[in-house]
Amino acid sequence: MSLVVQDLVIEIDDRRVVDGISFEVADGERLGLIGESGSGKSLTALAVMGLLPEGASASGSIRWNGTELIGLRDRQMAELRGDQIGMVFQEPRTALNPIRTVGRQIAETVRIHERLSKAAARERAIAAATQVRLPAPENIVDRYPHQLSGGQRQRVAIAMALASNPRLLIADEPTTALDVTIQAEILQLLLSLVEGRGMSLVFITHDLAVLAQVASRGVVLEDGRVVEHAPVGTLLSAPRSPVTQGLLRDATATLWRPEGGAS
Repeated sequence: MSLVVQDLVIEIDDRRVVDGISFEVADGERLGLIGESGSGKSLTALAVMGLLPEGASASGSIRWNGTELIGLRDRQMAELRGDQIGMVFQEPRTALNPIRTVGRQIAETVRIHERLSKAAARERAIAAATQVRLPAPENIVDRYPHQLSGGQRQRVAIAMALASNPRLLIADEPTTALDVTIQAEILQLLLSLVEGRGMSLVFITHDLAVLAQVASRGVVLEDGRVVEHAPVGTLLSAPRSPVTQGLLRDATATLWRPEGGAS
């Protein structure tokens, strides 16, 4: 297993917000964490990245290829972050630095981990922008986030997460703020990049229809606990918990394949 989360507990100001979550992600597997707002899915992802907010603490176990991440020193965690584990955050407008060009931000992780020159890092940024199908990549890397559309900003966020070729990608509701057409394009892009690189994926969403497009297995969360864990096809065809049944009723994506979900 590349990622093993066991009995994860997260507390914020002595309030338990994640209560004993466990799941595993094998090499090359695509797993979904699904639940309504406040279910603990995003906090779980932040715990894996070592990016919990101030006042939050984690206990239990998060192992990445055998290395325990809870309690890992900041410098060691920084070496893993971006290089081995990448993350696409929910809202690129807030995740991107407004006063830095997008090319500089795409190349930042590469420069940190590979110590490339400024010129070489720019070439990597252009290559990454090309891979995520940004228009005129040689020009767009010199623009600032406010000069891009929402879909283009999300492509930049994906390029940033993948620039150093991590083995695991965590995508936290990467299409929530986009319209349905752009959402479908981003989902297809993300899936093609993950499959093409043989990466593992943890995809976070509140929409079971979206999950059906990108994951083979789903972990359903409510109030910081796992309430159901099954292949996505089973969640679609025979949901057991009331939470999953409610998510199924609320599914909104237009590209839903209920006959089998993602393979």
